[in-house]
Amino acid sequence: MNPAEWSWLPGVLTANDLSGYADTAVGIIFLIMVATTVIGGIIACSAERLVRAVAGLAACFIGVAAIYYYLNSPFVAIMQMLIYVGAVCIVIAFAIMLATPEDNKKPGPPGPLSGPLGLITAALATFGMIGLALNTMFKVHPKINMGAVKTIGVELLTTHSMVFELISMVLLIAIIGSLVIGRHGRSK
Repeated sequence: MNPAEWSWLPGVLTANDLSGYADTAVGIIFLIMVATTVIGGIIACSAERLVRAVAGLAACFIGVAAIYYYLNSPFVAIMQMLIYVGAVCIVIAFAIMLATPEDNKKPGPPGPLSGPLGLITAALATFGMIGLALNTMFKVHPKINMGAVKTIGVELLTTHSMVFELISMVLLIAIIGSLVIGRHGRSK
């Protein structure tokens, strides 16, 4: 009997059926990652409160990191999480906390790309990218280290130690800056 046709329940579920479910599950997981990225970006752009915008930006960055991991780049995914979610969003959150609150200001007149012209521009850009993606032959690269955490840790602290130190310095500067601004108060 062919192993692909073997089943616990003959005639009900075969290994070929399971491979189809696995492909479907991978597609669904990818769509969840893309949805997280897009929804986070929409929240970041349309939120009226800055704290919610930063939360949307963090969700968008987490979705991008998940896509990097899905594309067999676990190191880039970890760097995305450390630099963008860990440093940039925290620095923006510190800036929001330490900035002086402003009165509600009315926005100025809308720009030329707001309204129908903006919608047409966004639609052209979107359909252009979709057409480019559908007509491009992408080369599939095999996984090198399967994303092992031990391998990433060794690479982070040996080959890429300068990147690790720079991330640490950015976070240290952000913390010191927030302490200096917080110590002198908002009045200066």
